[in-house]
Formats: sequence, structure tokens, C-alpha cells
Amino acid sequence: MRKISQRTLGGPGVLEVVDADRPAPGPGEVLVRVRAVGVNPADRKVRSGYVRLFGDPPFTLGHEFSGEVTETGAGATAFRPGDVVYGWATPPHGAYADYVVVPETALAAKPASLDHVHAAALPIAGLTAWQALVKVGEVRPGQRVLVHGAAGGVGHLAVQVAKARGAYVIGTARSAKHGFVRDLGADELIDHTVEDFTRVRDVDVVLDTVSGDVGLKSLVTLKPGGVVVDVVGIGFDRTAVRERAAATGRRFVEFNLAPTPEDLAALAAVVDSDGLRPSVESTLPLTDAAKAHELGESGQVRGKLVLVP
Repeated sequence: MRKISQRTLGGPGVLEVVDADRPAPGPGEVLVRVRAVGVNPADRKVRSGYVRLFGDPPFTLGHEFSGEVTETGAGATAFRPGDVVYGWATPPHGAYADYVVVPETALAAKPASLDHVHAAALPIAGLTAWQALVKVGEVRPGQRVLVHGAAGGVGHLAVQVAKARGAYVIGTARSAKHGFVRDLGADELIDHTVEDFTRVRDVDVVLDTVSGDVGLKSLVTLKPGGVVVDVVGIGFDRTAVRERAAATGRRFVEFNLAPTPEDLAALAAVVDSDGLRPSVESTLPLTDAAKAHELGESGQVRGKLVLVP
């Protein structure tokens, strides 16, 4: 099979196509033929060495995918060959490949209303938006939700999740992307490059996909008891926003994705019942993984990038 590997840490150019033996599933694992794989900011952080999630090279990137089960390991009983699934990959196995081995607990049945390309764009970004808003933010009908980076991979799904929960949604995005975000259901839009988003008030939940000083500034938009949920991950010192939140009767949560098959199945149900849709900016061949990373680093992508083996 083919896979994308890297022998060193660095820029997109370190990604290369290599031939490899098809892996065999171990106990509790399944082998999946990858039909599409999502490209995430986390992939770029691992590739560059900013995050050392996969250890030292060589390794293969890729956290989320959609495909078909082709083989099961000993004791794996949840799926059978031919089942159509989506899910996430964990080190040392990445999904930038023709085949990937994963624990059966990292999978759920693919949403019936999505093709492989759109299903592959969903597990990481979709679960991040869903868990952050539903499990942490406990968004309810009539609440006000502010989504930063509303046109991005997590943000554009968060807008849809919040609307499905009955919230009034305010999104920050460049004006050129306002039409896109409005079509997702956003009720109010702010171009953060020319307007101060802190004019917004009475917000119940802020979803922060930017971090830095955005979370600290967002506290003034919250009602007492409201919460800022930061989904960015490592790389920022949140001490100031955490202390300020506590001092002003607000909450701050540094969110860490904890994917479960139950949540993945629940997300698929929302997709099929409420029409939640990941937006795919571009689909590229697996062999163009480096180009996909370059596009992602441009900051101009709206929605998600997907590789197709």
C-alpha cells in the first residue's frame, strides 16, 4: 500500500509518498481501507514538531477518516468486513494511507447521509464542536452562543451544532466569509478585523477556536455564570483568562477532545436527523498531502481539506 511518511520534522516538504506493507490488525483492532482522510491543524503541528504526539519520525499523519472494514483482529466483534465506518486514528498509526489499523472503539457507522469525503471531514472537528457545546457548554434553546473563527474547520460545525440546539448564534469571521457562515445559520456576524467583537453582550457560551487574548477579551461578552470554552489545545498560557474568569463570576474551560464511539455515533445521528454538514473546501489526492498542508497554513481555507487515496 501507499502511505505518506516523513523522515524529519519540518515544513510541508518533509511529507513524502512511500510504499509499505499492509498492516495486520491486532487484538481488538480492525483494518480499514481508507476512502478519505481529513486534514487538520493538529496534523501540521505534529509534522512540524510543535506537538510531539507521534514521537520521533518516521511516522504517518492523519487523525480522522472514512472507509470500509476489510479485516478484524482477535476479539474485535463490533464490525465485520464490508461495514462502512468513520472514526479517528491514534499513534503510531496515521490515516494518510491506503489502509489504517485502529481499535474498534475508535469507529462508528458512517452517517448514512454523507459520502466518504464529507464523513472524513467530521470526526475530529465535529466531535470537538459537539462535545464543547453540548457536553461542556450545555447549550439550550434560547441561549446566545458566540463562535470565534466561525468559518473554520471547527467553527463552521459549531455554528450548525449551536443552531440545532436552538441557540442564537453570533460568529466572528472576515467579511468575505460572512455569506458562507450566514448560510450555515448564523444569526449575527462580526468582521473581527475591523470591528471589536466585545460590543456583544449577554452571551451564555463562547467557543474559542483562536485562543491567545481572544478568550480573555471574550469574558466581557458573557453573562454571569457564562463560559468560554477554548478548543485550541497546547501552545498558549491561559493563566490570565482563567484567573479573570474566576474573579468575575464567569467560567473558563480549556477543552481537550476525548473521542468515544458513543459520541461518534451520536454525532452521526445529528448529521442524519438535523442535516449537520461539514463544508469541504478542497479534495486532493493523497499524494498531494504536502500541498494540502500548504493550503491549510495559508489561513484562507473555509471549512475542511480532505485527501482521497
